[in-house]
Amino acid sequence: MSIKVGDKLPAGQLYEFIEEERPGCTVGPNAFPVEEMVKGKRIAIFGLPGAFTPTCSAKHVPSFVANADKLKAKKVDEIWCIAVNDAFVMGAWGKEQGAKNKVRMMADGSAAYTKALGLEFDLTARGMGVRSQRYSMLVDDGVVKAFNLEAPGKFEVSGAETLLEQTGKVGG
Repeated sequence: MSIKVGDKLPAGQLYEFIEEERPGCTVGPNAFPVEEMVKGKRIAIFGLPGAFTPTCSAKHVPSFVANADKLKAKKVDEIWCIAVNDAFVMGAWGKEQGAKNKVRMMADGSAAYTKALGLEFDLTARGMGVRSQRYSMLVDDGVVKAFNLEAPGKFEVSGAETLLEQTGKVGG
């Protein structure tokens, strides 16, 4: 069963490639517990099938990079991109997409968190393994306030523009 509006995000870990050492983070992949990262924060989260894939690279990530300041002006503390790739790939993709200081590129290499959300998509027959469905959501203190799930192969409702419109409607 897929996560929905009103649900609390499940516990789990996501990984992020850190380029510069800072307190609590070493250079390289670092694990972050979702339940701690969302406490007291308003976060725009979007998930997609994979790094460097056509629609994800040409449309989905760019929509959030381009609208990061607008989302943050609507009291969104962070923007996360979650994909079933490892932290090294997500770090390289974020660099290529100009996501630094705009979108946190969060890796879910084994799809464990994606499965906990109920949003896995089996592309094994196409040589891609288990991936994530395409979606976006607004989360406030760990609770889903808006959720947009795409039909397979579509990019119509999960872009930053839709979430930006919803962000104003759910308060903050």
